[in-house]
Amino acid sequence: MIKVRNLSVTIGTREIIKDLNITLKKGDKMAIIGEEGNGKSTLIKAILGMCDYAKVTGEINFNGSKPGYLKQNLEEDELEKSTYEFLFKDDSDYYDKIKNFYKWSFVLEISDDLLDKKLKYLSGGEKIKLSILKLLLNECDVLFLDEPSNDLDIETLKWLESFIITQTMPIIYVSHDEELLSNTANMILHLEQLKRKNEPRSTVAKLSYEDYVKNKISSIKKQNQISNFEKKEHEKKKERLLKVMQKVEHKQNTITRKDPHGARLLKKKMHALKSQEKRLEKEEVTQKAEFEEGINFFFEDVFIPKNKNILSMNLEELKIASKTLAKNVNLEVKGKEHVCITGRNGTGKTTLLRFIYNDLKFKDDIKVGYMPQNYNEVLNEYNTPVEFLATSGKKEEVTLAMTFLGEMNFTHQEMTGSISDLSGGSQAKLFIVKMIIEKCNVLLLDEPTRNLSPLSNPTLRKMLKKFSGTIISVSHDRKYLKEVADTIYVLSDKGLKKIDKETIF
Repeated sequence: MIKVRNLSVTIGTREIIKDLNITLKKGDKMAIIGEEGNGKSTLIKAILGMCDYAKVTGEINFNGSKPGYLKQNLEEDELEKSTYEFLFKDDSDYYDKIKNFYKWSFVLEISDDLLDKKLKYLSGGEKIKLSILKLLLNECDVLFLDEPSNDLDIETLKWLESFIITQTMPIIYVSHDEELLSNTANMILHLEQLKRKNEPRSTVAKLSYEDYVKNKISSIKKQNQISNFEKKEHEKKKERLLKVMQKVEHKQNTITRKDPHGARLLKKKMHALKSQEKRLEKEEVTQKAEFEEGINFFFEDVFIPKNKNILSMNLEELKIASKTLAKNVNLEVKGKEHVCITGRNGTGKTTLLRFIYNDLKFKDDIKVGYMPQNYNEVLNEYNTPVEFLATSGKKEEVTLAMTFLGEMNFTHQEMTGSISDLSGGSQAKLFIVKMIIEKCNVLLLDEPTRNLSPLSNPTLRKMLKKFSGTIISVSHDRKYLKEVADTIYVLSDKGLKKIDKETIF
């Protein structure tokens, strides 16, 4: 249904996609993966002809298919509309939409109250469902979904999985949720930036996400093993040749003038050996596999007593402005405990974590690190990543900051450029680095995995699991809940309820 041929995308002087070829047919569910800033969202816009900030070349043929596009975020004017206006009032084909409405209304249970409500007051899950419903009412027959899983609660994530799986139309989507990728994708497009982000590479594979990752790891290991073996054998050949040449050279230096025939033979032999040396120098060996590495970091061991009382919270009401979100919110957290709070969208998890941060940040017996859901709460005060990490501006602090950023695959331009130009994933990395540099022993993390690539998130989970301090986090990421959290609470309007991990999955 869709053919893309020799697609190249350049932003400024940087080529982010080169000679990409894709064919998508009925039933294809293609997940676009890759590290932060590699052009996943840009690629979707380029295919749709909506990328006005980049140079796009190549051929794109929809063969009569009508594409639908789910943006990462709704526009401000859309948020001011009621559900009814958003779904029906924008188009002239109002009556056709009404007829189709009942066909697709399984997407979201629509009540009169919901139809009247403005979108800005809806939960993240409701907004996603409504946006998808609008695409279906417009009779789109191929969907492009940019980060549909962001901010969704577990219930809505499971709905999204079911929706993607059951549709026969091609769906092309970007997501950081590994569980969703594992459960839905039957085709992978992997975008990489090699050689310090100067050389783009794209790989298309008709595989599930898990099979693609396994095959890639296996392929890299195999190629590197071959490369190591061939290089060792090459070095052995060079050593043997050098020894022979040294022996011939020694004989040449010691042969007497009375043996001109022997001298000629030695000269001839040395000439042959030098020819052999030149051939050996030109001999090609298998190179090590080129691939883009994910994040590379570790938290140093921090000291905090296991039974230390980190938090004792007893809130009669959790409120935002005059609105009560939950009642009787009680939480006890000890040293070394890894706590995660989950629950439906709109229950107040971010508000609660912000409340906890304000309660703990001035305590002088702990060092608190905070990653908000909205990074601009903190980053707006700084111009560059280095300025955020090295607030004193001292040379040694700047050097340390740049060393850590280098290990997170930041280029020098990204380190010293505007913080606002970074992708969400790159901004997330800044908070991780900040916590490491400041040796925080209590981490408050609001959706820590939501903006990192599915290839980087396993490293983050592994490091957080090993973290020797306290973690209080908010997450809907099922792998994060399974691997990092010791204790899980669900927040509802009735307060916090401790649950068994197994009930999540």
